[in-house]
Amino acid sequence: MLRIRVKSTSEQQSAIQQATAILSAGGLIIFPTETTYGVGVDATNPAAVQKLLKYKSRREGKPLSIAVSSVAMAAEYVAVNDQAAAAYQQFLPGPVTVVSQSRGRVAPEVASEFNTLGIRIPDYPLILQLINAYGKPITATSANMSGGKRPYDIDSLLSQLPKKQLGLIDCVLDAGKLPPNPPSLVIDTSFSAPVTLRARDERASDERSLDSDEEGLDSAAPTTLVSDSPEMTERIAGTYLLKYWNDITSRGLVIGLDGELGTGKTVFAKGAADFLKIQDKMSSPTYTYIESYDFPRHGVRGQLHHCDFWKIASQDELRLLGVDTLLGAKQVVLIEWWQQVAQWLLPQLTIKNIPLVQILIQDPNKGTERRIQIDESHAK
Repeated sequence: MLRIRVKSTSEQQSAIQQATAILSAGGLIIFPTETTYGVGVDATNPAAVQKLLKYKSRREGKPLSIAVSSVAMAAEYVAVNDQAAAAYQQFLPGPVTVVSQSRGRVAPEVASEFNTLGIRIPDYPLILQLINAYGKPITATSANMSGGKRPYDIDSLLSQLPKKQLGLIDCVLDAGKLPPNPPSLVIDTSFSAPVTLRARDERASDERSLDSDEEGLDSAAPTTLVSDSPEMTERIAGTYLLKYWNDITSRGLVIGLDGELGTGKTVFAKGAADFLKIQDKMSSPTYTYIESYDFPRHGVRGQLHHCDFWKIASQDELRLLGVDTLLGAKQVVLIEWWQQVAQWLLPQLTIKNIPLVQILIQDPNKGTERRIQIDESHAK
């Protein structure tokens, strides 16, 4: 493992030359950013990306962000729509990842299972110079192993890594101890409105202000997305389960679905089942109230409970169904006609600290287009 100090200008120029040679050879480098230390390989090199995936161990279907040096370079790898362009102008360079549809020009497994790709333009001159010198994007995920502490200094990072991971590192660009800044804000711009996939810690002194009236970026305010097909509705469902995957594994998740008959509640449920890799054909729980399915996703085994509570008229009827026994880690409870039971279930979710995402699906034009309102105010 080559370890290069990069505090002085002369050190940085030499480091860039050595790092570009290592990247060209399919190597893996650790580098500083304005958030934490990152781990990078050539994002267009399949063998290098496989090496990175061995280092990170797991990623749960999430995209591997790539670092580029400009908006023009970003446009070579993702479709930059109006939302993405606005996010670039407002936030980049800086601690923000902008997710867009991939153009398929990176190695397999860099993009997410929804064919989306995160773009970072770091506010860190050394890395911008490195990318310009190399001429290709590099991956920009944090250098810690999945679930490990955020890496702010090299000695601490290396001391936490197993020998297997240490053996995968070819070069470390050591800028000393970095300020303890939070990870980047992650905004998905691939839908009809921006979706915040990960917020930053608002207490961080370096965070740019995100006023509550900035449309689509206030996670406390409901987000309304437009779906023009059942496939889009299913992708929205999968994206939100991916967003809450860590919660699903640690404490569970409840999704409350509302909307008139025929608006697409069951389509949304199918999207959730597809994301969870459920192979069984889903049947309507209208008469059985609850249908449960085992899921195996990324080494996690749990259950999806698809509920239809249209006919529930009292708390006693709900209690007889034993819904409270379904709540917990690795359990996804998806409830159609949520408002029928919200007054009785919401207190239980609060007590048990189970996140709730409320979905309202509307069909205002009585056609194929759906308006999907997502309320995450009870998902903290």
